[in-house]
Amino acid sequence: MTTATATTTATTATTPGRGMTMSDLVARHARVSPDEVAIVDPAHRRTYRELDDRVTRLANVLAEREIGAGDRVAVLGLNSIEVVESWLAVLRVGAIAVPVNFRLAASEIGYALHDSGACLVITDEAFAGAVEQARTGATDVGSVITFGAEYEQLLAGAPDTWTERTVPDEAPAYIMYTSGTTGFPKGAVLTHRNLYLHAFCSMATMGTTGDDRVWMSAAPLFHIAGLSGMLPVLITGGKVVIPPSGGFDPAATVRTLADEGVTSCFMVPAQWQAVCAVPGLDGYDLSGLRRISWGAAPASTTLLRTMIDSFPQAEVCTAFGQTECSPVTTNLRGEDSIRKIGSVGTPMVGVEVRVVDDDMNDVPRGEIGEIVYRSPMVMTGYWNKPEETAEAFRGGWFHSGDLVREDPDGYLYVVDRKKDMIISGGENIYCAEVENALAGHPKIAEVALIGVPDPKWGETPLAIVAPRDPADPPTDDEIEAFAREHLAAYKRPRHVRLVDALPRNPSGKVVKPVLRERYGAPRP
Repeated sequence: MTTATATTTATTATTPGRGMTMSDLVARHARVSPDEVAIVDPAHRRTYRELDDRVTRLANVLAEREIGAGDRVAVLGLNSIEVVESWLAVLRVGAIAVPVNFRLAASEIGYALHDSGACLVITDEAFAGAVEQARTGATDVGSVITFGAEYEQLLAGAPDTWTERTVPDEAPAYIMYTSGTTGFPKGAVLTHRNLYLHAFCSMATMGTTGDDRVWMSAAPLFHIAGLSGMLPVLITGGKVVIPPSGGFDPAATVRTLADEGVTSCFMVPAQWQAVCAVPGLDGYDLSGLRRISWGAAPASTTLLRTMIDSFPQAEVCTAFGQTECSPVTTNLRGEDSIRKIGSVGTPMVGVEVRVVDDDMNDVPRGEIGEIVYRSPMVMTGYWNKPEETAEAFRGGWFHSGDLVREDPDGYLYVVDRKKDMIISGGENIYCAEVENALAGHPKIAEVALIGVPDPKWGETPLAIVAPRDPADPPTDDEIEAFAREHLAAYKRPRHVRLVDALPRNPSGKVVKPVLRERYGAPRP
């Protein structure tokens, strides 16, 4: 298999015995607490012994196919134990896992496969057709393994013992794709060390104790929140609870919290709002719930107070960050959630921040600047994108693209985004990517995307379209049909406005603040 690595990654030479991976954690607990439940999804429960056995068998399947150090293996599936098993097996052979968003269109999946150079895809049966279509532009993909009968047969026929390989902790573990303002997704390269240190720093920041051992996130597993959030629990030998994919069911979520004895849970504000509105919420036994976290989108004061009232035994926490940082960089905890309403808190252990101007000068407290980071949890770079990597690390610090201000007590507040991004229900929608796709419609001359307020999702995308022929403009249905072919469902515009032309400044750039004033709402 090809083993080309990112130009930004470190050498893979290391001293034997120094590394530790997610897969190693599972193997350790399989030895010392084999009968403890490791992971649960709606269909299965696996002990550490069972999980490790299946990971070992799949690792042998991969090794037989000559998958090894530096190879990329894409994993595309709905939330399930099999997705996690696949990640762990990929890491065990020293390869790099590439989680792929199952909501993407086939062309978008194809971009991730081609850009990463994935040589193997592991996927759900439901996405097998899309993967086959995506492979037409991803020639490195040699084969596909499908969850279900094929997957189980491969595991059953594989050896149950593993010849250990040295996997350096500074080697890449994951390529996590995050859309960029250029319209093309970028693969953030996260090492084993990035994620391992993030887990320990998170535990130190939050004061994680030995009895906080059952974790659940309502985020899809392809999100960094779904991946990174489970690591502290795997370190302590606790239980990871994986909810189903598909439409969010708040009542079913509450039942799972109670039935599984969840102690820590992460959801986006829209999900917490729905959970707090579940009839008879106080009738469920949620006494074990110690910490409820939210992030990925703004939360209102009303919602935070509702969360505090609905879960009086739990600490309400804000988690802020981005994929490139593994992901959390700042936290807001407990009483500060109300006392410092609107803040994203203070840096967590192991993260150094500055608030700077365009010339990397620190701005005085209270003034607005870009927040930049320095931390061992920050990615090594963007996969095969040296120019974007150099720009992201300009001046020796990682540039977040977020504009913030710092109050006299050192608490940070996000006030704007340099990167033109819409956050809808916790999903990041990058305007340039959607605009580039819609611009391919034969009836569209130019298009701009803005976010407009939505009571459920926080923001939803509005496409402002100038037609090529004013006498024959595209209809809403035509734009929707075109978007369905080229964009994931959550990226598609929910509203369309036709205009004669987009407003531009003297440099020819679209003036989005004018569009927000006219058609949406101005950002803070």
